[in-house]
Amino acid sequence: MKDHPLHGLMDIAMEKIKEMVDSNTIIGEPITMADGTLILPVSRVSFGFASGGSDFPSKSPKELFGGGSGGGVTISPVAFLVIRESGVKMLQLASQESNTTDRIINALPDVLDKLQEMFQKDKNGGAQE
Repeated sequence: MKDHPLHGLMDIAMEKIKEMVDSNTIIGEPITMADGTLILPVSRVSFGFASGGSDFPSKSPKELFGGGSGGGVTISPVAFLVIRESGVKMLQLASQESNTTDRIINALPDVLDKLQEMFQKDKNGGAQE
């Protein structure tokens, strides 16, 4: 069976999206400061893709096909990872939290740090008594 023309449309559109969106798009090129601090830009990437087509009836043996495809990419900077000898810190840009899930995910590192501190205090407090 011959490849349908729609396959070619989809393949080309997906190939172009892959060129635009890769891991270097999400975590940008590192920036090294004079004091040795390393800064990594972090972006949110969203993309969409659509394709469609139709075979048209024909009295001739030649197949008639009409179709199209397209896609789009949105890249939004969201934060910077600042890496120093003293540790790693995330500097979030203006809040773009649009739903509860985003707020929960963004709060998770702080909650884990607080839980770890609580367990460390309990562990150390129990050893002193």
